[in-house]
Amino acid sequence: MFKHLLYPLAAFILCACNGAPGNYTATNTAAPMFPDYTDITLPYNIAPLNFMLRGGYSEIYAKAKCDADEIEASGSTELIWDEGDWHDFLQRNKGKNAQLNVYEKKDGKWLLFKSSTWTIANEPIDSYISYRLIEPGYEVWNHIQICERNIESFDERVLIDNRDVDNSCMNCHTYGKKSGNLSFFHLRGKNGGTIINNEGKLKKLLLKDELNDPCIYGDFHPSGRFIVYTTNTIIPALHTKGAERLEVYDASSNLVVVDTKDNRIVTNKALSDSITFMSFPTFTPDGRKILFCGARKGEAADLPFLKYSLCCVSFDQVTGMPGDVVDTLYNAKENGHSVSFPKCSPDGKYILYTISDCGTFPIWHKEADLQMMAIASKKVNNLSETNSSNSDTYHSWSTNAHWFVFASKRDDGMYGKPYFAHVDDKGNVSKAFCLPQKHPTFYDNTFKSFNIPELSNTPANFNADDIKNVYFNTQAQKADILSIAEEDSTRTIDN
Repeated sequence: MFKHLLYPLAAFILCACNGAPGNYTATNTAAPMFPDYTDITLPYNIAPLNFMLRGGYSEIYAKAKCDADEIEASGSTELIWDEGDWHDFLQRNKGKNAQLNVYEKKDGKWLLFKSSTWTIANEPIDSYISYRLIEPGYEVWNHIQICERNIESFDERVLIDNRDVDNSCMNCHTYGKKSGNLSFFHLRGKNGGTIINNEGKLKKLLLKDELNDPCIYGDFHPSGRFIVYTTNTIIPALHTKGAERLEVYDASSNLVVVDTKDNRIVTNKALSDSITFMSFPTFTPDGRKILFCGARKGEAADLPFLKYSLCCVSFDQVTGMPGDVVDTLYNAKENGHSVSFPKCSPDGKYILYTISDCGTFPIWHKEADLQMMAIASKKVNNLSETNSSNSDTYHSWSTNAHWFVFASKRDDGMYGKPYFAHVDDKGNVSKAFCLPQKHPTFYDNTFKSFNIPELSNTPANFNADDIKNVYFNTQAQKADILSIAEEDSTRTIDN
């Protein structure tokens, strides 16, 4: 099967816009638009929301109108807005509502669909998104890339290509400070390691704890110096229980902090002794606490079906050491769900996380949904306007805390795509919409999942050639391990 399909020539030809059709039949039916951009809130710096209609038609016409200001476009197989007109229209009308009218011509007759509303938010979204493009499979892969896309346009570039690095797997790309100048990802293979980017300087580390378990899931401290990780021995298990066929569970785990300045791993024995399984750690925006997902030994005899709670420990920014007193923010046993991927909003108001029936791999759980907890009140928003009937997970906040992106399989249950949602000043979350493409038929013709979408406010300052050079020509440094018992807790880090 071809990786890329040729677009019909008609898709590139826009019909001249001479105003809305004069003779049409109005209906109360929503436009069968793909992607679905009806009744959404959008940032004023987003690329044009080009779309097509499902079903047989010969022409499309659309008009977006805000008071006396309007833009229009028409097409045959696709409707593609003029980029310049689009951006000018959104800039002029940010903070306002625009009415969208969509017409289709079928069997020689025009039909007007039910009008929808575009709310153009005052707040922009971060300009860049990165994602891993990978086939949705259980155990094997072929071609993997980590790509970066400019959200304000359709420009995309490859940051990492596994064909350049011995066909090795790469995963867990993560930004610090929402900046392309600070990031890490894991690169597997014989010359692999954890690649840390700091202002364009790339460092390759071997990060394993005293049990030789590798660092897997992680997040940067707000200072940029520390990275909190969980070390995990991850076991995939195929099974016949329920509707899912795969669970991923931990055979062992630990929580560690990496001091990137001194290439040192710090662990707290008291914490690792109290929690058997830990995953998905992240710092709070003030840098004083670490959130993570945890499950205690003995809670379930069947390991793949453990439920993980949302937990919290302190972090000492002077000693670089995690605390050992665990606070539970979301109790899995009481609530009946397992928590994954907690992420704090940059303003410190909310925690966004995924819930599923069990385990730590919700991407294969059809029931996986997002929830958002208000930190001050502990009130939980079930995000009914945002979630779907298929997996919704792998989320990332925008710098201003008014937007987040997540991977959703809502369109076909198989391929994850980046979806955006808006959070207003009162914590209300909007209907989600899909990352626009220059040609909306792109999603029908692409056999890749957009895995782990990450927002950043600046582009990454490295490219695929830089990664290839580090992989083959840079020796990985082994981090020192400093395992601290309770009596050693007065130790301070070197400045």
